[in-house]
Amino acid sequence: MAHNVNIHDAQTLILRELLFQPDARFVELQKQTGLSSDHFSFHLNKLLELAYVVKISRGRYSLSPAGKEHANKLDTDDNTIERQPKVAVLLGVTKYQDGETLYLMQERLKQPYYGFWGFPTGKIRWGETILEAASRELDEETGLEATCKYIGLYHEHVTLKESGEMIEDKIFHFVLCKNPIGDLLESFEGGRNKWMTLDEVHEISPKFESFEHELSLLEPGAPKFLERTVSYSQAEF
Repeated sequence: MAHNVNIHDAQTLILRELLFQPDARFVELQKQTGLSSDHFSFHLNKLLELAYVVKISRGRYSLSPAGKEHANKLDTDDNTIERQPKVAVLLGVTKYQDGETLYLMQERLKQPYYGFWGFPTGKIRWGETILEAASRELDEETGLEATCKYIGLYHEHVTLKESGEMIEDKIFHFVLCKNPIGDLLESFEGGRNKWMTLDEVHEISPKFESFEHELSLLEPGAPKFLERTVSYSQAEF
């Protein structure tokens, strides 16, 4: 099944027409799209090859499950795929040692935000549950296992200070990871990890603009939902 395929505008037009009907005959669909017969036939065959469209009987076509999923992302006013927020897990990894709580901080060593400190994060993969994604990212980026508990949602818009342009829209599912076991992976391609006391956390710099608010979500009785807009300069981003 095809996903995230860039397709021609004419193919998008065909998908849009099939979005609003169970199926359609070749001649009807060609007429609705306004394409010439040869042009329409070429792009319809491309959609058949991608398995976005299926032939259900002689001369009749409909969207496949993959085609329905793709076409459902369309902004039907301008026939473009709607841009959607990134979805990721945000890991608050803590442990109790020598009478105080330690926090696992991660320095990002890749673009964007090169050199910034914050909690470990990672994208949620297709088909994963939130806790599955959290456990996988924890293992991949820290080498640890822990008891993972969902604690809230953080939605962030990121703008450039110079222009006010929005450059990122991100939804983080915040997961508390307690009682970690294993040997900490101190460095990996793209970052490094370090246990810190709360005082050390406050002193480390630079940190993500959102970090203090993310940290507050770990407090008992904290709101389970946070939505903010933060800004970075072009040099920081």
